[in-house]
Amino acid sequence: MADRREVRAEELTLAKHLIQLGGENPEEFELPMMVDDYENAVMGSINFTPPEKSPYKADIVQVVYRDIDNIPVVITLTKNENNEILDMDFWKKDFSKLQQYPKPEEVQVFTNNGLV
Repeated sequence: MADRREVRAEELTLAKHLIQLGGENPEEFELPMMVDDYENAVMGSINFTPPEKSPYKADIVQVVYRDIDNIPVVITLTKNENNEILDMDFWKKDFSKLQQYPKPEEVQVFTNNGLV
């Protein structure tokens, strides 16, 4: 991972929204002010809590977003065994660079049966 950097306001806004979509209370999670970028910040994935602090426990929610180039992006918010936000992972279908960061109203909850 790269050097830690300050979390951006849009990242915090989206993370809090995803926590709510996952049926959790955002007030119960302390979101760190420093994060690590994954994949050299190509797709937007970030790590909130280093995995050596506590390993992955579960996904909170998975959503889908259509980037401005109309390519679907799956976003998964995860937590660790200490019930802290671990990662906000972005997977763009064609693995290209994220063109526009999603706003909360632009994401749709994704389940094994498809979109909710």
